[in-house]
Amino acid sequence: MYKILLTDDEQIVIDSLSFIINKNFEGQVQVFTALSGTEAIEISTKEDIDIIFMDINMPGLSGLDTISCILKLKPNIAVIILSAFDRFQYAQEAMNLGAFKYITKPVNRNTVIQTIRSAMDLIDSRQGASVSDTDFHKKLDLISPMIESDFIYACLFTNDKAIDISAYLDYFNLSNSDFCVICLEVPKIDPANQYETFLKIREILNRDHRVLVSSFMLNRIIALYPVEKNASPQEVLEQIQKMISNLSFNFSAGIRTGVSHIFTGSTDFSIAYNEAVAAIIKTDEAGGIQFAYSQSELQDNTRNIEEFKKQLLVHLRQGDANGIKSFLSLYTSELFEAQKDLNVIKNNLFELIITARNVTNEIIKDLPQNTFDNVFSVLSSENDLTVLKEFTQKCLLECESAIASRKAHVENPVIKKVCDYLNMHLSEDLSLEQMADFANVSSFYLSKLFKEEKGVTFINFISDRRLEKTRDLLKNTDLSIKEITTEVGYNDQNYLSRIFKNRYGLSPSEYRNSL
Repeated sequence: MYKILLTDDEQIVIDSLSFIINKNFEGQVQVFTALSGTEAIEISTKEDIDIIFMDINMPGLSGLDTISCILKLKPNIAVIILSAFDRFQYAQEAMNLGAFKYITKPVNRNTVIQTIRSAMDLIDSRQGASVSDTDFHKKLDLISPMIESDFIYACLFTNDKAIDISAYLDYFNLSNSDFCVICLEVPKIDPANQYETFLKIREILNRDHRVLVSSFMLNRIIALYPVEKNASPQEVLEQIQKMISNLSFNFSAGIRTGVSHIFTGSTDFSIAYNEAVAAIIKTDEAGGIQFAYSQSELQDNTRNIEEFKKQLLVHLRQGDANGIKSFLSLYTSELFEAQKDLNVIKNNLFELIITARNVTNEIIKDLPQNTFDNVFSVLSSENDLTVLKEFTQKCLLECESAIASRKAHVENPVIKKVCDYLNMHLSEDLSLEQMADFANVSSFYLSKLFKEEKGVTFINFISDRRLEKTRDLLKNTDLSIKEITTEVGYNDQNYLSRIFKNRYGLSPSEYRNSL
């Protein structure tokens, strides 16, 4: 079954291609559709797409930028370019990016059918080569366990600089991989069956993911777990948990497991091993798994990143430049700490900028479609984290400026009057009914107006302003936490600390100390 993605901003083109493909390849294909480049990238990352039809001229992210992004992630996809223009430079650029074919509109039925068949042949030939590689490695399975053990022992326990670890890495195709070390402690090992036990454990560990496994040292086995470049720490944690659960279910529930952080480079093998051993000591004697970092820490970090992104977009809708700068700083700080893979960081920033542009498009319908056309090329070519952050901020502030300019001309006078009052009286008790009386409107109308104009509820708007003022006072004054609590309109210092930490990931005291 081949998976085909049709990408075009004209529904009639998608419908025509769908009809041709389903009629001539019934039972052979599964068809997906996308109306934009951003949507195509999203589908490509979730589905194992084989063939893509891509329109070259689309609003927002162009077809060429889209296929450039997709082919960097999945280079084996067969890309077929669609264009209403029979221009040499378009075709040449598409082919340089790795496109398979270039077809001009209106599409010809026979051309589409023949092109798809050719793309299917290409995919089959690539899969055939992959099968040949698999057969070759099966023949080496008899000696691979010994080579794996030698490799791990050489990494961890040999100081002989003459040993060429890079040769092992090339053999296992791990030269460019990150990794973590897993230490397994297996109870009640029978020396007479130790090798058979090792082979059984090795087979179970390798069912869903390639893992290098050493032979037993007393009752312990060391495993080297290669990590894909685009995998997040949370994904790796979940994959290893699943693998160890499978091992415990099929072999022994009493296995104790320690797992290191994710490392890059052969010089860190011994450090990772020591972390795994230290983690295993913390596990229960009856069995269990312990990571060098806890799952709750990773989940907290992931929640922080998503929350900061959410707040960033809220302030974008409000046209609030200072709020954008603050939350972008928090967002990038958490992202850079949680994710060491530069390509994943770039993908997150790319997605944030595209999302910001889409939010701006919702508010400003006539926003020029070529805004940020160079985003992908800039992010791809830049590797300095500070420059990446500054470029992202520049793009977001351009969106904010456009939104603020539009809102300045159309902002409802009722909302302006209420917001001006709120900003001057945050230390007081403020209710929706009180502000409705102040503005001489009903509370229902004011609530509805706030949601439409500011993108948040009245209560959340006040809470946001109070937390922002708290940060400002912590940074620019020597007031105590108790004094600041009163200054921003709260009666309970503990309550302020709790909601501040939920929002920013740090308590007020921790935030002030971090400055």
